[in-house]
Amino acid sequence: MKLFSNRKRPVHLGPYPLERLPRGADSQSRNDSIRRLPARPAEPRAAGPRSAVGAYSDYIDLCDGLRFGEPSPAAPVPDDPAERADHLKAGLYFLDADMVGIAELADGEWAVVTLIAHSRLHRESAPGDDWVDGTRQINADLRAAELAVITADYIRNLGHAATAHTPSATDVDLDALAVAAGLVEVRGFTLRCPFLSGGFAISAVTTGFELRPDGALARRGVADRLRAFGPSWWLGLGGTRAGIGRLNGDHRPLHMGRYPMERIRRVDEPTTLIIDDEVERVPVRAGGFPRAAHGDMGPKFQADVKVFAYKTPQAQSYVEQIDAMVPFQDGEVAEEVDPSTTDPVRNAAAVKALAHHLGGDMVGVCQVPTYAWYSHRGDGSVIEPRHRNAIVILLDQGYETMEGASGDDWVSGAQSMRAYMRGAQIAGVLAEHLRALGHSARSHTNRSSEVLHIPLVLNAGLGEMSRIGELVLNPFVGPRFKSVVVTTDMPLAADRPIDFGLQDFCTKCTKCARECPCAAIPFGDKVMFNGYETWKPDVEKCTKYRLGNQKGAACGRCMKTCPFNIEGVLSERIVLWAAIKLPFTRSWIAKLDDKVGNGSINAIKKWWWDLEWVDGRATEPLKGTNARDLDMDGGRVAKRQKIALYPPAVLPPGDAIGVPVKLDRPAAVAAGERAESPAAARRRSQRTDHGHWPKEH
Repeated sequence: MKLFSNRKRPVHLGPYPLERLPRGADSQSRNDSIRRLPARPAEPRAAGPRSAVGAYSDYIDLCDGLRFGEPSPAAPVPDDPAERADHLKAGLYFLDADMVGIAELADGEWAVVTLIAHSRLHRESAPGDDWVDGTRQINADLRAAELAVITADYIRNLGHAATAHTPSATDVDLDALAVAAGLVEVRGFTLRCPFLSGGFAISAVTTGFELRPDGALARRGVADRLRAFGPSWWLGLGGTRAGIGRLNGDHRPLHMGRYPMERIRRVDEPTTLIIDDEVERVPVRAGGFPRAAHGDMGPKFQADVKVFAYKTPQAQSYVEQIDAMVPFQDGEVAEEVDPSTTDPVRNAAAVKALAHHLGGDMVGVCQVPTYAWYSHRGDGSVIEPRHRNAIVILLDQGYETMEGASGDDWVSGAQSMRAYMRGAQIAGVLAEHLRALGHSARSHTNRSSEVLHIPLVLNAGLGEMSRIGELVLNPFVGPRFKSVVVTTDMPLAADRPIDFGLQDFCTKCTKCARECPCAAIPFGDKVMFNGYETWKPDVEKCTKYRLGNQKGAACGRCMKTCPFNIEGVLSERIVLWAAIKLPFTRSWIAKLDDKVGNGSINAIKKWWWDLEWVDGRATEPLKGTNARDLDMDGGRVAKRQKIALYPPAVLPPGDAIGVPVKLDRPAAVAAGERAESPAAARRRSQRTDHGHWPKEH
């Protein structure tokens, strides 16, 4: 658990205190002096017969195939090499790089060098070891390759030539560049990273985009060592990653993840009522964005839907990878089932270990209810439910960047796309491994999903339904995540839903409704919609705002301002404990969140450039940039708020492809006003709280 906040630490400095290390000769002369570098730390454990090492190859090849490209027209970016370097570093830390450095090359070129550490290794044997062992190097290699390809594409989007160099396809000596950039050094007979005890992967981007170099590391004296590796490092003072591994969760086995979800109370049913036989399956065509794409909301929003979340040069780079991974979401299944995969409990633990190893933040397992399957795909074809179980993986969208944003400015779309991109890769590799073990499996991403994610996140015990509406909220990262799902016929032990008091908390807190720019989140009580209990948002308003936002890309202001959007330091964990265990504190905590300014913009964390992607080039935003502070008077709309509900009966049929189905808002508002209350639904269905049948039944 973190002891100290990183709120005052600029994003470009990263999680490790590299700035505390002395630098020596300029990187070019140091690089020239190195002729033969020793080996890096080796893979700690060899691959066995059930190792997932073979599942990575398609994704490694995909990255290697995206190394090159033509630059776009020049973008209006700063000329200062230092500001440029800090910007690119921050962008890589946003993508969860462990360390980033800049090296100067000959002939007016620079290299952006990225280091990815091996995933943590538990000293004792742990569930999933036979899947993970032998993959730590290739896992880090894939992450490094992904980041190099994205960064090279982004630099090209800014109008400058750039080439990605991956661990498996490079034109430069990556180890020498890492030494020149001050990320690693020769220590004894091994190439080591100063802040890591284990292995790592290196990738680089070479470019003519002028950057400030960091320089190679110099020899350290006693004072230097104390400054870099003293008590401040061990405790994580200043917001860095702590040298004491237990403070970072390094002591926890991979299958348990870094977040202590095992401490959250489990229940038999979700904390909101679901009447299974009343929940109708819906088609992909019925979603807000597909409706806009088919012209249901008019020509303006039909045009906006093509670019709304991708209208920045960064998001454009992420989307390229997302699209390239779609063909790998499904595949052939091995003819024979591996005999070691018959135990559902063992399988579930192994699945979680591999998903966390790949970069998932939280993982849960559940059975897939029939209503969680879409009825029709986006092309109008019918979907037949085919898998019994679902593996649900959450990807944090990044607290640091959320801190520096308004929630609906130019980084909002990139936050979503970054999480979707990482999720697609994680789920893709996991599904490929399950198929290699003889079990049918398919990953479901934001680009191509046959299931609705919200009911699966809920049933997998990763959160509760929140006032935000069609969004499950997690106790440790709040609403600040995206999900990806793998469905499979592998036997898996399901997790139980959780109860951390959110229904009561959200009843007492209306901050997300107050801060919503388009008043789409209800201030009022929950209602029944399509057989389930929810604070139903006005999907039409939300969709139109996110699509038509001219001062930003998409919107995530509800996530930004939620009291559960926390960093996770000790002081916040204490308040979280009170919110869960002491119901009488919840109103006070909701008010305290405003008093301390949570949800305001932290200018220290603003690292991205406000650029809009228009007609194949990055330009300054024509309409400017949203920079909202907390709106303490936002509740003034509560009394006159009207929420429009579009029940399944009025949604477009699944095969209405290319045919607009206009929205009838007056009828939808009327439907919202007469929506059934959960209490009435419980009486009607003879159920008690949480959906249980009364004892006499």
